[in-house]
Amino acid sequence: MRDFVHLHVHTEYSLLDGLTKIKPLVAKVKELGMKAVAVTDHGAMYGVINFYTFAREQGVKPIIGCELYMSKHARTDKRGSIDKDPYHILLLCKNYEGYQNLVKLVSAAHLEGFYYRPRIDMEILREHSKGLIGTSACLAGEIPQLLMSGEDEKAKKKAQEFAEIFGSEHFYLELQRHPKIKEQDEVNQKVVALAKE
Repeated sequence: MRDFVHLHVHTEYSLLDGLTKIKPLVAKVKELGMKAVAVTDHGAMYGVINFYTFAREQGVKPIIGCELYMSKHARTDKRGSIDKDPYHILLLCKNYEGYQNLVKLVSAAHLEGFYYRPRIDMEILREHSKGLIGTSACLAGEIPQLLMSGEDEKAKKKAQEFAEIFGSEHFYLELQRHPKIKEQDEVNQKVVALAKE
């Protein structure tokens, strides 16, 4: 169990979505003998300083990230329900440059792209991708959405596009397990097949 690291974690700072408090999270990680943990709150980085400081004090490696909302169009588009439901993408900081770029992306999401939620788009992601590791995120990610709708070839092209943005060694297709979400198992099978391809 010690080599396992949770990389997709929402805390109390993921408003209306997360429940985990930072200190108990880090304490549990330490108790289980895990060496690191990520915090990837939705669209915001409100808790990263507290997380970073406390995790370091406890001897747990803090991995800073964010699950950002990706506009289906341009981040500046704000048209009724068309731009209301963005995709998700998970970003993790690989180094300090990645942290700086993540801060820029989150800030732009709030200042330029906010429409129901803070959103980025492919244009700004390309500009600020250095030092970041990307994953395809949860079922609300674009790749899982395409796979669920049977558009496997489009999902493959989108995965290739993200691999080009981050570098193939810095983009991953994400697997999640949830016993009460049947679609997750179905998508996981397709994600594994896509990764092998």
